[in-house]
Amino acid sequence: MPRETGRKLVAQNKRARYDYHIDDTWEAGMVLQGTEVKSLRAGRASLVDGYAVVRDGEVWLMGVHIPEYTQGTWTNHEPRRPRKLLLHRREISRLVGMTQEQGLTLIPLSLYFKDGKAKVEIGLGRGKRTHDKRQDIAKREAKRDMERAVRHRSRPASRRAGA
Repeated sequence: MPRETGRKLVAQNKRARYDYHIDDTWEAGMVLQGTEVKSLRAGRASLVDGYAVVRDGEVWLMGVHIPEYTQGTWTNHEPRRPRKLLLHRREISRLVGMTQEQGLTLIPLSLYFKDGKAKVEIGLGRGKRTHDKRQDIAKREAKRDMERAVRHRSRPASRRAGA
């Protein structure tokens, strides 16, 4: 059987970029049990309530929901158990310094397989306030309106009249 190559997205936390200003991102490996890997390969996971913490020089992923494998037996895993993340020592020490700063947190952005290994992309985020979210929505809508106007202008006059 050939080895798996490339990147296969399993889950993405779209809410994270809406709720947080993401300053920096890291790719980390995950310590998983066999039934967790099988459940992920089936494309089932949720990063919505997830966050990461640094404890005793190790980074832990908390609150990520990987549902039980349907064909698993008594060896099945717990869906919301803490999972250890694999990072280099200097990356962890850098994260310790940054997360001690007020208002910064580690958020999982996406969960994927890269060359057959389960990876998670974590981001260092600062929480957005309500007016920041409104500004982002206004910018996105303005950009959409501009693109629509440019598309409308580039069409020939005969097609604009509704013919």
